[in-house]
Amino acid sequence: MELVTKKRLMLFSGRGTRELSEEIAENLKVPLGEAVLSTFSNGEIYCRYGESIRGADVFIIQSHSSPTNDRIMEQLIMIDAAKRASAKRITAVCPFYGYARQDRKAEGREPITARLLADLLTAAGVDRVVTLDLHTGQIQGFFDMPVDHLTAVPTIAEYLAERVAADVTVVSPDAGGGKLGDVSPTVSPSSRSRRSWRSSTSAGPRAHTTRSRPQRWSVRSRGAVACW
Repeated sequence: MELVTKKRLMLFSGRGTRELSEEIAENLKVPLGEAVLSTFSNGEIYCRYGESIRGADVFIIQSHSSPTNDRIMEQLIMIDAAKRASAKRITAVCPFYGYARQDRKAEGREPITARLLADLLTAAGVDRVVTLDLHTGQIQGFFDMPVDHLTAVPTIAEYLAERVAADVTVVSPDAGGGKLGDVSPTVSPSSRSRRSWRSSTSAGPRAHTTRSRPQRWSVRSRGAVACW
């Protein structure tokens, strides 16, 4: 008798992305798994899965939003608990990857915290990472495992294109994020529902902030400067 292994997809959410996880589960038509999460009076985090995950393909969704360190530690604990519960494969879904901006040493005696977080996820037992719009794509090289680097820029650009006027200036917090402003939707004359994507190098003005403490922040766009 031939035995065929059945794949079982299970989704679990940390406390930082509950609403997003519920929407993902609804779209996938998969029930969101039960994970008991609590915080002791001394600040320690507790996790226990409320159902068997043995042999399952487990996805743990957690955005590293504020409080960043608590969200990261909670996801690490959930990964460790899944590993010790004999999950077949564990995927960490990080819509926002914490410490992504600390991806290099700008000066001496500084850490590369983005690499440290990658090592922590690896040590916890994750098999794959899914994330969105990393500060720099090179962060994927910090992992010795598959990384699915997705982007939400087309979705955001399409959303804004339907709600703002055509004459807009795309502002980036720094020069490195300026490339995110290079994607803009173009509407086909025959149908507004059909959209294509192109570079917006000449589509409109772009700006980036110049930050130099303790001076005021400024926005520069084609010779015009706005300070606040």
